[in-house]
Amino acid sequence: MARIDLDVNDEWLAAARAELGTSGDEETINAALSQFVRWRRAQRLIETLNAVEMDFTGSADAWRYGGGRDLSRLAENARDGAATSDIEGGTDSLRG
Repeated sequence: MARIDLDVNDEWLAAARAELGTSGDEETINAALSQFVRWRRAQRLIETLNAVEMDFTGSADAWRYGGGRDLSRLAENARDGAATSDIEGGTDSLRG
């Protein structure tokens, strides 16, 4: 591990500690760096997937035994923000 000496904004450090549930400065900084790297990787993956046109027509019939899901509106729902699950109601907005 690299050892560095740096000045850190106390308010940002406290906010990061509260969000991450960490206790010490070193743990907070390491957790924040780890979270940021994972977030950027996920963001790049999403950008890559968004660059590809996907055709989900016929997806409901594509699985054996009739167990497929209709994914034809998946991209539309995701872009509209409707692709999240209703945790309280237990519903999945992707299901048609």
